[in-house]
Amino acid sequence: MKILVAEDEPVSRRLIEKALKQANYEVVAVENGRLAVEQLCQPQGPRLALLDWVMPELDGPGVCGVVRRQRQQPYVYMILLSSKESKQDIVTGLESGADDYLVKPFDPEELRARLRTGLRVLQLEDKLVEAREDMRFKATHDPLTLLFNRGVILDLLARELARTRRQKGCTTLLLGDLDHFKEVNDTYGHVVGDEVLREVARRLVGAVRSYDFVGRYGGEEFLVVLNNCEAGAALIRAEEIREAIAGRPVKTTRGLLPVTMSLGALTSQFVADKTVEEILQLADLALYEAKAAGRNCVKVANPSVSAATPDCSVR
Repeated sequence: MKILVAEDEPVSRRLIEKALKQANYEVVAVENGRLAVEQLCQPQGPRLALLDWVMPELDGPGVCGVVRRQRQQPYVYMILLSSKESKQDIVTGLESGADDYLVKPFDPEELRARLRTGLRVLQLEDKLVEAREDMRFKATHDPLTLLFNRGVILDLLARELARTRRQKGCTTLLLGDLDHFKEVNDTYGHVVGDEVLREVARRLVGAVRSYDFVGRYGGEEFLVVLNNCEAGAALIRAEEIREAIAGRPVKTTRGLLPVTMSLGALTSQFVADKTVEEILQLADLALYEAKAAGRNCVKVANPSVSAATPDCSVR
């Protein structure tokens, strides 16, 4: 664990640094409060700190106050070191943002014990942050494919369309459906079907740019949002994605399985007056046309055609 020691007196600083290194800490030593703030507010800065109360440029309580205001995550555990020992001094130090207080001269064993307490606090904080992020991920991602779930991908689509309209840009929407996927489940079982879905999701993510969006729309349907993609490039990009799926069979526990995808494509520059629901209906109609045309192909939506409910038996 990296620890900061801020102490303006050179001899004391070296003694503390030596004791901490013997306890296997990685020590960053500075001689004033300004340098302490610079170190602690770095993204990968120390998360444990020993701060002398009286220092040039900025004292220990001042460092605590600045760090608490500027660095929210991850948490920094700070211990003030001082010869002051009145209750009012202790209250002042703790209210500045310090987590603990140690009166000089201190016993090295007591210092190590207080640092172990700080480590336990930081470990608990890390576990809470990890649990929070895990809950957030589960709430926004499909558990099987790990893609954005339906609610999130639709929200991202709506936001991207709104941004595109403001900036007079263009977004391309691809609605893809795996061909004959029911036969995969019926012939090989749902475990193999899940293997296929996971591999298709991986290929979709690999076929788009880092700032595009990919989500599981439902079942074997996927929604791809290509940001800043105009009509001239839409068909080319869609064919690249189709080929990424169909180009080689999927390796499963039951052997290699050929997998293809039909896609309906739509570019936003032709549907500026339509709602997200209407745009999705047009993309779905284009997908239906791709299915009717023999599958494993891309069809571009015609905004002048009224969206109708496709015959799902064609899927």
